[in-house]
Amino acid sequence: MISIGLVIVIALVAVGLGVFLGKIVFAKNTEKQVEDARARAEIIIKEAELKAETVKKERQLEAKERFVQLKAEHEKEVTERNRKVAEGENRIKQRETNLTQKEASLDKQLKENEQIKENLNKQLELIAAKKAEYDKHQEEHQRRLEKVAGLTAEEAKNQLLQSVRAEAENRALEIQQEIIEDAKQKANKEARKIVIQTIQRTAAEQTIENTVTVFNLETDEIKGQIIGREGRNIRAIEAATGVDLIVDDTPEAIVLSSFDPLRREIARLSLQRLVADGRIHPARIEEVVEKTRKQIEEQVMEIGERTAMELGVHGLHKELIRMVGRMRFRSSYGQNLLMHSRETANLCGIMAAELGLNPKLAKRAGLLHDIGKVPDEETELSHALLGAKLAEKYGENPAVVNAIGAHHDEMEMTFIISPIIQACDAISGARPGARREIMQQYIQRIKDLETLAGAYQGVEKAYAIQAGRELRVIVEADKVSDGDSDKLSFDIAQKIQTEMVYPGQIKVTVIREKRAVNIAR
Repeated sequence: MISIGLVIVIALVAVGLGVFLGKIVFAKNTEKQVEDARARAEIIIKEAELKAETVKKERQLEAKERFVQLKAEHEKEVTERNRKVAEGENRIKQRETNLTQKEASLDKQLKENEQIKENLNKQLELIAAKKAEYDKHQEEHQRRLEKVAGLTAEEAKNQLLQSVRAEAENRALEIQQEIIEDAKQKANKEARKIVIQTIQRTAAEQTIENTVTVFNLETDEIKGQIIGREGRNIRAIEAATGVDLIVDDTPEAIVLSSFDPLRREIARLSLQRLVADGRIHPARIEEVVEKTRKQIEEQVMEIGERTAMELGVHGLHKELIRMVGRMRFRSSYGQNLLMHSRETANLCGIMAAELGLNPKLAKRAGLLHDIGKVPDEETELSHALLGAKLAEKYGENPAVVNAIGAHHDEMEMTFIISPIIQACDAISGARPGARREIMQQYIQRIKDLETLAGAYQGVEKAYAIQAGRELRVIVEADKVSDGDSDKLSFDIAQKIQTEMVYPGQIKVTVIREKRAVNIAR
């Protein structure tokens, strides 16, 4: 039997031989693969070189074709450019030829003009000679005329111009006066008709408001209660109402003094309640005055609503109704403001109806035209502009706003009802008895009226008569002619209209009287 060790040795030897033989086989296979790879690489390289050569030749051919194409395009551009240059040269040659022809024609025309100029100069010399001869004859003729007339030409011309100017001025003044008189007659006739009809159809109650109210008492004993201990009651009333209480020796009467009629009314009603109740002390006074003030506010709204309803003015803003009610306790030149506004509204409605306009819109504007006199707060604006601002604020019609703002010419009139409101306001305020005027203002206005007329040349005397509604001007007959009298009357009326403020209208009458006086002895 073979031993195990020998078997192992043999096995190891067999394994080693196997490994060695495997390496020899692997090496042979590797060398063969390398040779095959080299052969394939050489083939690929040869193919790449062939392709590169082919591409190179193709690129060369393309470059040659591109060169040929560019060369052909360049030659075409050069040919075109040469053609344009040739055409330009031809045009230049043609222009030169035309210029040459024109120069020849101009030379010919210049020669003809020179000949015409020579002929004109000869004719001008002939005309100058004839003119000199004519001037000589004219001077001779003028000397003969001056010798016959005894005046120089300049003197005669001045006299003629003066005569023509004076005649033209007189004629123009006569025509102007005729036109004005005709227009006045027609306008006055129609306006008088409308105004008279309007006034006749309106009968408004007129109330004169003063700055004091007399509160009547049953007995003089109540005066002591009103005054109170150490005057505390009267002080409380004055502090609560803003009205001065005058308690004097007048029997059974107390005078309430204040510029504000609304305050006086509150004080009067409060005193009436306090006296009727019998409890007069500071706390009670404040309570009663506060209740009375609320009552007056309600009364103001009621008056405003009733007035608007009676006049047929609907849709007024609440604040405007309150302002209309407050007018009941305001006065202007002694004329109650609410009565004045009602009267103006009625006049406006009638006049608008006569003229074929909207009477409701005119009534609305007439009622609201003086709301600027009862503002809640004082302002620097005039009552007309303030009233227009308030009306615009509370959504009134633009025509109403313009009529309110323009009724004293403080705003341009842009609606047809605006002059109607202005005229009716003047009718209501200027009619006899409507307003009272301070005596000093009245006297000063009369003096200013006479002074204005006396400043004109030729005026001897000037008298304002009929309460200042007519101005009679007496002129000196030697200094003022009949034609100048018409002009003087017109000028004075225009100056009064532009420089003075007055109610109604003023008639200007110029009187020219020539008197010849001799005494027989």
